Amino acid sequence: MSPSIARNTRVELPELLEFVRPRHRAILLTRRSDGTPQGSPLTCGVDDSGRLVMSTYPERAKVRNARRAPSVSVIVLSDEWNGPWVQIDGEAEVIDAPESVEPLVEYYRNIAGEHPDWDEYREAMRDQGKSLIRVTPRRWGPVATGGFPSRLVAGDGEAAE
Repeated sequence: MSPSIARNTRVELPELLEFVRPRHRAILLTRRSDGTPQGSPLTCGVDDSGRLVMSTYPERAKVRNARRAPSVSVIVLSDEWNGPWVQIDGEAEVIDAPESVEPLVEYYRNIAGEHPDWDEYREAMRDQGKSLIRVTPRRWGPVATGGFPSRLVAGDGEAAE
């Protein structure tokens, strides 16, 4: 089996959003009050305005951190371990219930499609007091894929010795 070569592909915002839309595994990086990073694995999507969105509860650390220091990073991962991924830096906004209910409908619809009972979903979001974090992308790295550095792979695809 030929070794895979690590790749970095620079993309503009439309290509970035197309990359993110089918990928829902992410890590949100916020800053604690002492400045140290705090990572939260979560499900994310892209709203109709091109912002990254994630559902959460208002008492979570990520929410407190994002309210205090809205500059955050989101690492969007592929389902497969060595699949492509990207880091997106942006400004977070937290929307609490009841204002979060319709944005949560959009979040669900964009990730999973139609719900069998939207009234039931809306009621559940209100009852649970769900919040939504929106991240407006400000900058992002290249879409990266794990693998060997190209200098370690010979021209014929075999690992260099």
